[in-house]
Amino acid sequence: MLMPFSTDAAVLVEDVHKSFKNVHALRGINFTAPRGTVLGILGPNGAGKTTTVKVLSTLIRPTSGRAMVAGYDVVRNAPEVRRSIMMTGQFAALDDSLTGRENIELFGRLMGLDRMSAKVRAADLLSQFDLVEAGSRVVRNYSGGMRRRIDIACGLVVRPEVVFLDEPTTGLDPRSRQSVWSLVQSLKEQGITVLLTTQYLEEADLLSDNIIVIDKGAVIAEGTADQLKARTGASFCEIVPSDLKQLAHAVHALGNLVPRDFRFDLAQESGRIAIPAPVGAGTLSEALRRLDHARIPLADIALRRPSLDDVFLALTGEQHVSGTK
Repeated sequence: MLMPFSTDAAVLVEDVHKSFKNVHALRGINFTAPRGTVLGILGPNGAGKTTTVKVLSTLIRPTSGRAMVAGYDVVRNAPEVRRSIMMTGQFAALDDSLTGRENIELFGRLMGLDRMSAKVRAADLLSQFDLVEAGSRVVRNYSGGMRRRIDIACGLVVRPEVVFLDEPTTGLDPRSRQSVWSLVQSLKEQGITVLLTTQYLEEADLLSDNIIVIDKGAVIAEGTADQLKARTGASFCEIVPSDLKQLAHAVHALGNLVPRDFRFDLAQESGRIAIPAPVGAGTLSEALRRLDHARIPLADIALRRPSLDDVFLALTGEQHVSGTK
């Protein structure tokens, strides 16, 4: 039996390129994912996220470069890679005519378990995923969140080393999304590495230990959510006067706290003033003191940090041509 190469990384990607005739989907991707962590993969449509996942899951071969998953080369050791991973996409790969329990048992038999072992494993997974009662119902009657949980459960019949979740909460309601988030945390606690591609930046912010941003087939940024937010700018203070007619008066009262390039027309449109807060709460306190001295009542004043949405737009821009995902 082929043994994996010794490496601390569950996923290792070095200078991977992928071209489809004249379309260069990946242009030298590089990143690693340590074992037992969640790596968020962000990027606009057509950036190369799904192509990256397909290369790592052996669905397509890279044009050049090297990629290792669970210690195996995705080209030379594709069968070993497939035995080490689980992948779920936006749509659950289930048999709607079977019950949840029967779907899990079927996957167990396909993975080489005998009938009794498949039944025992199905019972364990239904309990773990809080689907014991639903397990006896046919899948066609499941909600979107329940289908996603059963889909992931089927992929865990045999414990994988790496799980690929390709936009797993697309189309789910908020409660179902939170259920999937809990499952991702559970996978991490079991020491399983998760690669999560998502369009929901809140999702990446909440779940990921590290994040890479892909655009036009290349990694353009990498770091924790906090590190990426720091690249966009420091904290800022947001001020909303009770009477919007006093916006100009408030700007005057704030004095040198307002940056020179401040756009008053934008403040009028939004009804709020945003000023840099280089000393955090100290800036907020000083702004509050000046506005109070000017007797300007406030509807809201708060210290805020850039969101991952701000990071995403700053790094990738807003204009993209649709193409390969």
